[in-house]
Amino acid sequence: MAKSKYLFSSESVTEGHPDKVCDQVSDGVLDSVLSQDPSGRVACETYVTMGLIIVGGEITTTAYVDIHKLCRDIIKDIGYSHPKYGFDYHTCAILNAINKQSPDIAKGVDRGGAGDQGMMMGYACRETPELMPLPIMLAHKVSKRLADVRKENILKYLGPDGKSQVTVEYHDGKPKRVTSVVVASQHLEEIVDKKTDSITDRARQEIIDKVTKPILKDYIDKDTKYYINQTGKFVVGGPQSDTGMTGRKIIVDTYGGTVSHGGGAFSGKDPTKVDRSAAYMGRYIAKNLVAAGIADSLLVQLAYVIGRADPVSMMFNTYGTGRVSDDKIEKIIRDNFELTPHGIIAELKLRESDGGRYIKTAAYGHFGREEEGFTWEKTDRVRDLKKYIK
Repeated sequence: MAKSKYLFSSESVTEGHPDKVCDQVSDGVLDSVLSQDPSGRVACETYVTMGLIIVGGEITTTAYVDIHKLCRDIIKDIGYSHPKYGFDYHTCAILNAINKQSPDIAKGVDRGGAGDQGMMMGYACRETPELMPLPIMLAHKVSKRLADVRKENILKYLGPDGKSQVTVEYHDGKPKRVTSVVVASQHLEEIVDKKTDSITDRARQEIIDKVTKPILKDYIDKDTKYYINQTGKFVVGGPQSDTGMTGRKIIVDTYGGTVSHGGGAFSGKDPTKVDRSAAYMGRYIAKNLVAAGIADSLLVQLAYVIGRADPVSMMFNTYGTGRVSDDKIEKIIRDNFELTPHGIIAELKLRESDGGRYIKTAAYGHFGREEEGFTWEKTDRVRDLKKYIK
């Protein structure tokens, strides 16, 4: 029996976090390739450390990508534009270590098979208007707000690196209140109290008032606890303080730990990689079925083997919220949604890119965002699906 009262936490990070810098570069490369060569094969990995970016992986394409310019433009847009942040788009070194895709992999993909083995998860629930778990949505919005107040010069002393974490109290499976919120933000020396070697009380309160409260609103109360730069200060941040790699924030990218994760990362992978495309289809299926009222909560798992088109398995779980039988839900999914790599790519139009589609996914989550190009977030199948529960 589920506990009647419990706490659950999810975290998010800003676009200036070293791992997210890498995700954005990898997806920036993908966007550049697909905008010129929609059939290009991309598996791009990025590594960043103090003063250095390495871009590697396997890419087969007719497109030309100026890796050096792309990296510097992305880093500039993130906000690493001055040596005071410990990392600067003007001066960082960039190493291009890209190779071609293995012909052994290409052989299976060319005939319509999946580009790798693995299992992918899709999920939706009724906790938020976005049909996402509340903790991860609040954490993303706090992190995004942290970046916005920096870029809009509302809090001029903030740097690009930052993290958030939100803890939600549930009663009988329903979110009721935020018990605590964590914010860690890179900042300049100017807000450090020299006596305590910590940020000033005024700066801490400004972050609470300008960043957290506008987002959390009705979920906070007098007992909500705030942990703002809990170590005291966070002057040294970004790649200067922490190495980053593509694909290390897979829970941040998905559902914040509410449900299982197959283990595959998304960023830098073209749609033939089911790590990405099947996870998007899983979300599309779950969101449309939940939006149609077939279930209030739905997890979909798809599993593939390299070189084979049809999934080797499809599993789902309604957590007891289904309004029709499990046999009927399985038939609904199989009759209404494409599950082969080619079918998924066509249905969600995953090869289309205006040069900036996938980089938008690389910070603040791949799901729960109504943005242009996020085709897996559409609920355009609801009318067709509602007929199954009449």
